[in-house]
Amino acid sequence: MTLADLVRQETAARLTEREKWVALRTARLYFQRPEHPGFLISETAEGGPLVPVFTSLEGLALFAGACGWASTTVEDLVDLLPEGVRALVDPLGERPFLLDARTLREAEDQEADEDQVEGADGGGS
Repeated sequence: MTLADLVRQETAARLTEREKWVALRTARLYFQRPEHPGFLISETAEGGPLVPVFTSLEGLALFAGACGWASTTVEDLVDLLPEGVRALVDPLGERPFLLDARTLREAEDQEADEDQVEGADGGGS
């Protein structure tokens, strides 16, 4: 583990749940670019349809070798993934995790609701 990794871990541990979602939405992910626009979707017996995505080009290269690639933010990925398809982030990494578009959308909706409540409560003095 590098010093930068350690700092990132410690910073993430101190973030509120809302701050984690905000940081995650703007993170850049890399994926193998298919021949036609879209994603390379892998059907899995237990996990359903998954798209492998990576937090670095190096991770993608370890997984797919030399390949055409594309990148997008997590926020855009949520909008682009077909319904029912989840992203598997860093499948060969130390801490792979599933990124469920529905869960992220619900978090966005919750954040919007909280913003509206804060705006209503923050009237003038």
